[in-house]
Amino acid sequence: MNSRNTPSGLMTKAIHAGESPDPSTGASAPALHMSSTFVTDQVAGFSAHDLEDEAPYLYARWSNPNVRTLEAKISALEGTEDCLCLASGMAAATGIFLTFLSAGDHVIVSDVSYAGVAELARDTLPRLGIEVSLVDMSDLDAVSEAVRPNTRLVHTESPVNPIGRLTDLAAVARIAHHAGALVSCDATFASPLGQSNVELGIDLIMHSVTKYIGGHGDAVGGAIAGSKELITKIRNEAAIHHGSIMSPFNAWLIARGMATLPLRMQAHQAGAQAIAEWLDGRASVTRVIYPGLPTHPQFELAQRQMKNTSGMISFQVGNAAKGEELAQKMIDRLQLIHYAVSLGHHRSLIFWMGTDALMGTSFKLGGQQLESYQSFAGDGVFRLSVGLEDATDLIADLEQIL
Repeated sequence: MNSRNTPSGLMTKAIHAGESPDPSTGASAPALHMSSTFVTDQVAGFSAHDLEDEAPYLYARWSNPNVRTLEAKISALEGTEDCLCLASGMAAATGIFLTFLSAGDHVIVSDVSYAGVAELARDTLPRLGIEVSLVDMSDLDAVSEAVRPNTRLVHTESPVNPIGRLTDLAAVARIAHHAGALVSCDATFASPLGQSNVELGIDLIMHSVTKYIGGHGDAVGGAIAGSKELITKIRNEAAIHHGSIMSPFNAWLIARGMATLPLRMQAHQAGAQAIAEWLDGRASVTRVIYPGLPTHPQFELAQRQMKNTSGMISFQVGNAAKGEELAQKMIDRLQLIHYAVSLGHHRSLIFWMGTDALMGTSFKLGGQQLESYQSFAGDGVFRLSVGLEDATDLIADLEQIL
């Protein structure tokens, strides 16, 4: 496609990037390519390292048409040169860490993040000889103080899971780059529509595409978007050597879901805003954390950094006993909202996350870091992923509980 016809609008990119009519059948919709190998009319090397950019498809672990379509779509929406899709969000995080970190290197990681990433950083990376500092990324002084001469990577998340705390990404990127380190960001909560990651200085943009990008709760996957140079390094490591590739069928499903991502994110944001405002007025709700509410502790940053405040709400209802009691009522009585983990689907999902339980397993924070977490979460939060149902119906479903 020539530059004059290159898609520029978000909806156009989401629908057309990486796609064209099938040259052999004329099919408008992309075909599903489940083959593990491809017949070639070129003499080629047996190693994936011999492949050039325009090399034909040879083997599914190296590349697949459906996966490349999804990669092109994500790259187009993020405004990056390239993208790599992998088997899960955790495969994406592991791919970043194990590509750019070796024994003796130092990494700074957000002290509140997706639980699997938090546990990987705290338990696995040190076992490999990698030094790890877990830092409250909302405290820029703490980030600066954590930098060492051997710091190679700063891994951020914004908004953080599950409490909705934000990271000033541009400021953290400046700190990382001044130290000669790369900066990666898990932008799953925000989606590719939530913030301009490239403009904010992020080198490696990570998503669990299981969530908003796929949007329908029927396929698991992860993605990393960035420069051609950086993504090639991760592709050779994570896909070729670790083998954490995405299934062609999952790529096909996720790409189909991604075509409606801009429309869905508008609806997620509108529904979440209405429900957050309703929750904020309930006597039984003691705290609501949503970037679109003026009561969010970092509302000014949210207004400056986020283009779409997404559909993720965290709210408190008092102490842990009250939270657990209400969680059981939700399991027994909710009709529309599913009591289930995960997020970013067309169906609304809710789950109780007790602070003591998370501190005993995933986060293990203490001192000032624990105080920062509790300032958002108290004794625990309900994490509500607002789907695409009518907000009035979701409010009615919650009202019988709250």
